[in-house]
Amino acid sequence: MLTRKKFAIWFVSLAAVLTLTACGGNDGDTEQEGASKEESTTKNESNSHSGAHSGMDHSGSGEVPEGIKEAENPKYEVGSKAFITAGHMEGMEGAEAIISGAYDTNVYTVSYTPTTGGEKVENHKWVVHEEIADAGEEPFKEGDEVTLNASHMKGMEGAAAEIDSVQETTVYMVDFTTADGQEVKNHMWVTENELSPSK
Repeated sequence: MLTRKKFAIWFVSLAAVLTLTACGGNDGDTEQEGASKEESTTKNESNSHSGAHSGMDHSGSGEVPEGIKEAENPKYEVGSKAFITAGHMEGMEGAEAIISGAYDTNVYTVSYTPTTGGEKVENHKWVVHEEIADAGEEPFKEGDEVTLNASHMKGMEGAAAEIDSVQETTVYMVDFTTADGQEVKNHMWVTENELSPSK
């Protein structure tokens, strides 16, 4: 009788352990699925690049590329505030920014394959003229093949890229806090038409 009780206790214990292990396994699968979905979303954002700066170093040192000219009469002066109307990264659109730099230059959207491998990034916003290797006085044209000297994202520096669009404008380096409370310092770049006056 005692042996049967011991066997019954052992059997119930084993069943409980197996049940818990199975539950634990499902949680792990869910976490893996979640991670895979998140990774997939990140890749899609990088690919379509409808403004999302996946993998981007959002904060910078404040060191600007050599040769870039400070804007003489920027619409938004250094130290002033403006609202960001662009959504290059999550939580950016609508944030109030402090202007930390203003520069007159040609700015480009580019498509490139990261030097670290992975899928092609389409229409990355923005790379300034001075962040392109062997940039002369003349701006590049749409369709030009170039090499990037910018390091906004992993695998960007040294990557072969194609110019998707060109515009001459004032670009801004900005400090802001995202909707979820992340502080971003010296973010490069926001164009003048991606800002609106702070009220």
